[in-house]
Amino acid sequence: MKIPFMKMSGSGNDFILIDHRKPLIESDRMKEFARKVCQRRTSVGADGLIFIEHSDKADFKWQFFNADGSIAEMCGNGGRCAARFAHLKGITGTSLTFETLAGILSAQVNGKRVKLEMTKPHSLKLDESIVVEGKTFTLSSINTGVPHAVLFIDDIETLDVVRLGRAIRNHPHFVPAGTNANFVRLGKESQLSVRTYERGVEDETLACGTGTVASVLIAAFKGMVKSPVSVKTRGGEVLTVHFELEGSDLKRVFFEGDVHIIYEAEMWEEAYR
Repeated sequence: MKIPFMKMSGSGNDFILIDHRKPLIESDRMKEFARKVCQRRTSVGADGLIFIEHSDKADFKWQFFNADGSIAEMCGNGGRCAARFAHLKGITGTSLTFETLAGILSAQVNGKRVKLEMTKPHSLKLDESIVVEGKTFTLSSINTGVPHAVLFIDDIETLDVVRLGRAIRNHPHFVPAGTNANFVRLGKESQLSVRTYERGVEDETLACGTGTVASVLIAAFKGMVKSPVSVKTRGGEVLTVHFELEGSDLKRVFFEGDVHIIYEAEMWEEAYR
């Protein structure tokens, strides 16, 4: 059986998207299917797989799988890709909502530019000390749909993100679920640079939407930035985060950037068997 799909990229975070309103893959096979087709060099290759399905609560719902087959509650760049995909396929208009495990999200599609309203973050913790590889680090954490740790570092260009990120991701402080790890450099006039080690991908990615938002919000709660904030990703793209913060009360947060179509094709059975 050949499976139609679209390969899309949100700031260098790449995804396989499948219109699954008419089911093609049995639910008990989805995790293994995702793991196989996300493998690079032997299959399509991607950071994640998104199934677009019917919803009784929103315009559509998604099932999102990381490259290792694990389920993620939320993904900002994946959410922007899903919004543009749904619009291109005639599933929605330019204003839309979709159902995720983190809640119902809303988005605006303007050509390849997509602005996504995130679910309200929670579990904010500022300036906690943990010991990693014998060294004490002060970091903060927040859940922006998935858990994120944020560490401010002056020199993120030479940092071994994979080594340190993996150590933080698996640190006992964050058991049992683990965390994503973000390394942030503060620039001028509400500008940040961010590098992210992503849980589920188990590597550094060129961008992470929820990590971008987490980094901005931590910086905002620490009084370092004001909305809107420009964020330079590892892939070189600049993303924009808008938020409404009244004292310590976060009202709304939006994440905006371009979504690129890489190609549309059919996946042969050999790609996932």
